[in-house]
Amino acid sequence: MKFSVTKEKLLEGLQQVQNVVSTRTTLPILSNVLLQADKDEIHLTTTDLDVGVRGSCEAHVDKTGATTLPARRLFNIVRELPSSEIQVDVDGKNAASIRSGQSFFKILGLPEDEFKDNKLTLVATDGRRLAMAEIELEFPRSHETDLIVPTKAVTELQRLLTDEADVKVSMGGGQIAFDLNKTLLVSKLIEGNYPNYKQVIPGEAKERIKLEREMFLNSLRRVSLLASDKSHSVKLNFSKNNIDITANTPEVGEAKESLAVAYKGREFSIAFNPEFLMAPLRALLEDEVFLDLIDEMSPGVLKIQTPFLYVLMPMRISS
Repeated sequence: MKFSVTKEKLLEGLQQVQNVVSTRTTLPILSNVLLQADKDEIHLTTTDLDVGVRGSCEAHVDKTGATTLPARRLFNIVRELPSSEIQVDVDGKNAASIRSGQSFFKILGLPEDEFKDNKLTLVATDGRRLAMAEIELEFPRSHETDLIVPTKAVTELQRLLTDEADVKVSMGGGQIAFDLNKTLLVSKLIEGNYPNYKQVIPGEAKERIKLEREMFLNSLRRVSLLASDKSHSVKLNFSKNNIDITANTPEVGEAKESLAVAYKGREFSIAFNPEFLMAPLRALLEDEVFLDLIDEMSPGVLKIQTPFLYVLMPMRISS
């Protein structure tokens, strides 16, 4: 995570959230402020498990990400900095380097996932792909839990939901119930532990490609018509300012489409199952999506500006 911000804006943001920070706690994370760098904003969140406060301030974000830092120590440092412009650079170990004029500070933080934020996290995986979405909501801390809901129940709930509907969720006795005013859906819960999905999500990407969702989807759909029944893959060939999407079946023919993109990285190719790659593109409504890649053999991650990601394993490229 890397961003620059004015002293005045960061100080104001910290002042908004620091009052609920616990000074006496057995949980070190409760002494920290959660910093989330996204687009042109820094979101700041604090909680004492009873009360939570969330604020934001404008910033120039060079690299998105999140971490938690000691709230009062950070506030005291920012307050004393001599210069108006502040640069913050957080490494993979949650150590934040803070520069302003001739001043330099380095403070150690804690991982974002240790922060208890009020949110519902939804995860689904079939072993070859994984989707995760997060929704902010208020609920009693005593209700924090992990549940595994059968796919059939989720599919039926999706069919019953409307944009205007409020849903009341209750659980107990190995069951979960969704009350949609005039309709009640009840399902058994699946016993056991869900796979550790966080291990599947790749680390920092080496390449990020911004794509127009509908254009990318249409190109994939057309090219996939000539994907081999045996391999059923499409190949993405990346070069300067361009992606070539190709597929071929030796006994039938081949297809290729080119998309102009703002890409300045190295030339390389990666292959995916087209149906798996198109699935989130069909479901999403955003105009732009981001494809994060590390290399040809590592999973790709499809993201949007809101808390959603889709991890997809690549396929072997035939020579």
